[in-house]
Amino acid sequence: MPTVAAGPEIERLISLLARLPGLGPRSARRAALFLIKKRDQLMAPLAAAMQTALEKIEVCRICGNIDTQNPCTVCTDNRRDPSIMVAVADVADLWALERARAINARYHVLGGTLSALDGIGPQDLSIDALVSRAHDPAVTEVILALNATVDGQTTAHYITDLLHDANVKVTRLAHGVPVGGELDYLDEGTLAAAIRQRTKF
Repeated sequence: MPTVAAGPEIERLISLLARLPGLGPRSARRAALFLIKKRDQLMAPLAAAMQTALEKIEVCRICGNIDTQNPCTVCTDNRRDPSIMVAVADVADLWALERARAINARYHVLGGTLSALDGIGPQDLSIDALVSRAHDPAVTEVILALNATVDGQTTAHYITDLLHDANVKVTRLAHGVPVGGELDYLDEGTLAAAIRQRTKF
């Protein structure tokens, strides 16, 4: 009994889509079928956009962001505050902060976090470049916008130690109750962090 319902080209499309975050084999099949049905309106423009991205996207030589220009749009924006630098683990974190429009600063993408289990050490991240940028006299604060995980906090402590002789204030994101969050649904660690970091009302 045959187990393949489509040709090898379509099966390859499905298997490639299944590698995307959040898509399993069944979701990838639905996505592939949708793309095929909307081939003129969606699939062709998507293929063209992916080809353009493949040819033009670069990693910024200053901050590590990805863009179609080098240095990137963020680094060449003169309206940004050059005294504040936000260190993030990944480009996705940079994009999330930009979506929130919470700060108008410069960024530095580390390329991950320290992880002994995964064999990721300081030499695998752009920590040296961050320390070098932090020694620029224009920089007065480095915000460590790293995840509140063991690896994220280990990385934050490591960077803080390296910045002890830089003339910068090192801060981190607040941890605790999210906006709109209900106490009953939060875990004990989040509640404990919120109590420790309470502020004047």
